[in-house]
Amino acid sequence: QVDIDLDPKDIRVDVYRSSGAGGQHINKTSSAVRMTHLPTGIVVAMQDQRSQQQNRAKAMEILKSRVYDYYESQNRDKYDAKRKNAVGTGDRSERIRTYNYPQNRVTDHRIGLTLNKLDRIMNGELDEIIDALTVYYQTKQLEELAENA
Repeated sequence: QVDIDLDPKDIRVDVYRSSGAGGQHINKTSSAVRMTHLPTGIVVAMQDQRSQQQNRAKAMEILKSRVYDYYESQNRDKYDAKRKNAVGTGDRSERIRTYNYPQNRVTDHRIGLTLNKLDRIMNGELDEIIDALTVYYQTKQLEELAENA
């Protein structure tokens, strides 16, 4: 049981005669039901029950659950893509910063900033790095806004 509201205009219902054993009853009544959710293209066919109303009710339950699963998997895929983009793979190529003590150098690989002040940075003078990162991310957000507008 899934609590999802489907618009009746989005569902096409086809009624036809069942196939299989059943004798004269099957040959003269259209008890099988096929429901198609038009926006997603999901199709459910039901001919298990003897009456059309029972098949219709059962097909609607199955259709609701499949449509719910479809939209849920889309949301999960979007979330996974965002998470992968945010977290990364942890690969060595995703390094953020390199500290080179012999040359007194710090390199931030995300923004391409290299400073020859490692001793001062290790003593807490991070303002230059923080300012550069802030400018970089603000520029990136403005570019994303411009693309989406």
